[in-house]
Amino acid sequence: MKKEIFAREASYQGMPCVELSAGGYYALLAPEIGSSMLRLRDTINNIEVFRFNENVSIETIKSSPEVYGFPTLFLPNRLDRGELKTSDDVYYFPINEGKPLYNYLHGFLHKRKHTVKKIQVENDSAIVKTEYIYDKNDECYKFFPVEFKAEFTYILSESGLEQFVTMTNLSEKMLPLGLCSHTTINAPFVDGGDVSNIRLRIPVGEKCELNERCLPTERLLALTDYDNQYKEGTINSATTSIDNDMYFAETFKLDDEDFHGAVAEDISNGKKIFYETGDEYKFWIIWNEWGNKGYFCPEPITWMINAPNLLLPDNATGYEELSPKESFTAYQHFYTKA
Repeated sequence: MKKEIFAREASYQGMPCVELSAGGYYALLAPEIGSSMLRLRDTINNIEVFRFNENVSIETIKSSPEVYGFPTLFLPNRLDRGELKTSDDVYYFPINEGKPLYNYLHGFLHKRKHTVKKIQVENDSAIVKTEYIYDKNDECYKFFPVEFKAEFTYILSESGLEQFVTMTNLSEKMLPLGLCSHTTINAPFVDGGDVSNIRLRIPVGEKCELNERCLPTERLLALTDYDNQYKEGTINSATTSIDNDMYFAETFKLDDEDFHGAVAEDISNGKKIFYETGDEYKFWIIWNEWGNKGYFCPEPITWMINAPNLLLPDNATGYEELSPKESFTAYQHFYTKA
């Protein structure tokens, strides 16, 4: 089968998008929905990596962008009653997660319309770059007056899909640096597959205990037999009811190399999705809307839920800040094997 290579503007259900094709993969980017990669498909092995359904309307995706494609969140996950404490200020976001949780959830970056800066084919790769400038024109600025620039680079090739996200502090204040991908893996991810055959392997470390409001108690727990299913790759992440399992990220050996990431497998045919992250992603949260919803979310996150407000030291919570004019880049990589 011919492996087409292109990077081009396109329209999906009337919304401007960018299509990429290279190395036997096809990808569809939605700049207007936070630079989320709506689709990643291995066209040779018939693997649909992200949750994607042509019958789902763009309006539905825009109303719940966290549960389709590959969205990037800033500020990630939950802040207790909307409060965010930095080294030089305290900010209060509106509570958007109601009774009984009362938190600020998932931030705003994944809901903004981003600007396409470059579309190109280079050698055997298809590339798209986007950016979002956060300033006083954003509706959240009244709560969080800290300007920044978010830049996204996606590279599609025979190596799969690579993502680079660069955050740059454009303000004179300290910028809290928390990123998370609310990655939705299709279930089943093999055409014609059965969700009963899905298994997920993640090299998890200590578990972060959460309270009834899904916030860390600051207690770290040893792994139980249930938790060890992630390490052993025996958990069915599509059918098991999973509600915010949060762990420190570790590595395992893959082809004699340390692998920082997750692997999903269809055990009926051996087809696999490899999800590699940079070590800046220090934690995993696994969630699947309590199972049997047609997708599951292994979510890498740079800091612990509610990290700005916790009493644990920063080297435990992953909390970081960017000084004025400072930049930070995070890396992720998807590829498949059959």
